[in-house]
Amino acid sequence: MAQRHAVVIGASVGGLLAARALSDHYERVTVLDRDRLPGRAAPRRGVPQGRHVHALLSSGGTALDALFPGFLDELAARGVPSGDSQGDHHMYLDGRLMAPADSGLVLHGVTRPLLELLVRARVSVLPGVTITDGCEATGLAGTGPAARSPARVTGVRVRERAGRARESVLGADLVVDAAGRGSRAPQWLDALGCPRPAESAVDAHVVYATRHYRYEPGLLGGRLGTTIVPYPGCPRGGVAVRQEDGLFAVVLVGVFGEEPPADGAGYAAYARSLAAPDVAEAVESAEPLGEPARTRYPRGVRRHYERLPAHPAGFLALGDALCGFNPVYGQGMTVAALEADLLGRLLRRAPGPDPDTPELPRRFFAEAAALVDRPWSLAAGSDLAFRSASSRPALLDRYLARLRAVCAADPAVATRFLRVAHLLDPPSALLAPAVVLRVARARRPGG
Repeated sequence: MAQRHAVVIGASVGGLLAARALSDHYERVTVLDRDRLPGRAAPRRGVPQGRHVHALLSSGGTALDALFPGFLDELAARGVPSGDSQGDHHMYLDGRLMAPADSGLVLHGVTRPLLELLVRARVSVLPGVTITDGCEATGLAGTGPAARSPARVTGVRVRERAGRARESVLGADLVVDAAGRGSRAPQWLDALGCPRPAESAVDAHVVYATRHYRYEPGLLGGRLGTTIVPYPGCPRGGVAVRQEDGLFAVVLVGVFGEEPPADGAGYAAYARSLAAPDVAEAVESAEPLGEPARTRYPRGVRRHYERLPAHPAGFLALGDALCGFNPVYGQGMTVAALEADLLGRLLRRAPGPDPDTPELPRRFFAEAAALVDRPWSLAAGSDLAFRSASSRPALLDRYLARLRAVCAADPAVATRFLRVAHLLDPPSALLAPAVVLRVARARRPGG
């Protein structure tokens, strides 16, 4: 039996995908966003990441196509280029080119504004779904925990951003926080007398600058793109990728003190300093279509709702409101799609969890934590490697360094690495006996 009303805070990709999952189980779904949402593919204030390069990983594309059948075909029809992550895309690990091969892992060169526009168009026509823009969520309505009953979220306090900006309460059976890394839900829960979730944070100190160019055939040898990953000893990196509408985007990255310049000449000089020439060659041969846009990302933050001693009924969080990743690794949109898929599966599970109890939040946060563990461990592990001492055992660090080096010579090991990066396999897959044996037997790179 369908529940009555679900409210989603945030109409970015994560919020829209949550609305899609909820639409099969709720009579009404309302999506709120403080921005005025554009009718075309354009960056907007509430999504500063929209100006930068994004990656839709293979697992994310599969999840989107499951939520919206035919979505990947729609991307192709809109001119979004795609290619094999290993065969049509160069990746440099620790300065070495990963061995090219056909991995079966597809990357899609779609801009964030176009992806959001297409998802929003799909969601807006779903029965019972309403997207309300120019409307800011200012708090949660509900009751705090009592002796024999859990806390209960019963709605959202909202304020229109135009006119008199009057505040009102929008009642809901379920509220989903998809407000991104700026989520204020922990403070709102605290105001209801609920404990705030514990947080884990990893300092990233990332500064990145994206510039768009006009794509000309032959750039990067006709490949979809290239990625040069920063590593200890070389804290500069870059990504170049073909996109729709004849665009070619480049993002230059600096970590722990390195900052790519925002002027054209400095941008090109920074590109020449990278560990491989691919990005610089593209920057120096393509026609720029504007100045670089620069953003800082100080740290990744994970909120451990799964550790709460008691879960407020009627409340969930997903996307960056649950866990914000270092954007260098391109995981955010894919993780949001996987979390929305998880939400849909939980709501379909029989007997279905009832939002009037803490059972749905308990199940969702527990399973979402397991889902987030994979990308979080990858991103956090890479960021920690830039510190003077890693939190991992020295033997494991040495093994992973050798594995990355072997990726330059052994396509099979490289594919295994990419399957983990695309969130299809857990990081433990890199410790499988067959992989360890190939790494141990491989000729020492440079030897």
